[in-house]
Amino acid sequence: MDLNQFLAEWFDSSDKIKVHTSGSTGQPKTIWLNKEKMRISARQTCSFLGLKPHDVALLCMPLDYIAGKMMAVRADTCQLHLISVPPTSRPLERLVGVSGKAVHIDFAAMIPMQVLLSLEDSTTREVLKSIRHLIIGGGPINALLEKELKDFPNAVWSTYGMTETMSHIALRRLSGKDASQWYEPFAGVTVALDQDDCLMVTAPAILDETITTNDIAELHPDGRRFRILGRKDNVICSGGIKIQMEEVEEKLRPVVFGDFAITKCPHPVLGECVVMLTTSADVSHIKQLCADNLPRYWVPKEYVSVTEIPLTPSGKIARKEAFDVACSKLKGKLR
Repeated sequence: MDLNQFLAEWFDSSDKIKVHTSGSTGQPKTIWLNKEKMRISARQTCSFLGLKPHDVALLCMPLDYIAGKMMAVRADTCQLHLISVPPTSRPLERLVGVSGKAVHIDFAAMIPMQVLLSLEDSTTREVLKSIRHLIIGGGPINALLEKELKDFPNAVWSTYGMTETMSHIALRRLSGKDASQWYEPFAGVTVALDQDDCLMVTAPAILDETITTNDIAELHPDGRRFRILGRKDNVICSGGIKIQMEEVEEKLRPVVFGDFAITKCPHPVLGECVVMLTTSADVSHIKQLCADNLPRYWVPKEYVSVTEIPLTPSGKIARKEAFDVACSKLKGKLR
């Protein structure tokens, strides 16, 4: 979908718009969102960040998904000047003219992969640093990337939200003295935990009812802020020990070079076992790195070589597909 197609749909007579979920934990699904509630969500973001009419916003995300659609909605609702570039892995290259000077951007949304690749080139790195408010979502921000962004002169934010909440409902600062591990919800949004420590979101302005997510969270003592520990459906129950896939991946990212993902498979003795998908040709080295850097019960029991890690269109690990690949490759071995 291009911008003209989206705008035709946005300005048609319907009060709803069709959106596809990313499919990071299963099959993507189609849902319908109310346009007026999308406008409210847009105002919440612009208010939180202090964006004003005629500020320049960059659209470099696919318009097939909520992140891209909401950038266009924010521009329309809050009278931002929108610059649209193709949603490539290195979108900032399009902003640098022949003079070597880039267009000034007040507000941009990117996925971690786009940020990481933009940091690799000195020119796009400077463009990235010049963005007044950069929000990053659609996938985990690992410790190395977070460290790179810590000293950025402008505001860099990690987002928390989902398609059902019309993009994000909370932000946490990654750069500067206000950098934090805790997400701060927008005004009018409250959070709580259910009996499984999964985050519950109440946002009357955009949600008809409280939604219970699959995100395992911890609440700050102030009762308002929160941090995400992982997903309920990404827990591996191995020999009575609960292991969070995201925590294992986070622990390994500083030491394992190359693409990998942690998943699980049924195990006749343990119930479930930790499995690592890796694109590395040297699996023995990977095994040693895991043994040296992980707690005993987190060390993968099986390693599966793959040519690529299954990802969703937005760059997240496709967990269901990763699970299927592991089980297929290990079929007959774990009896």
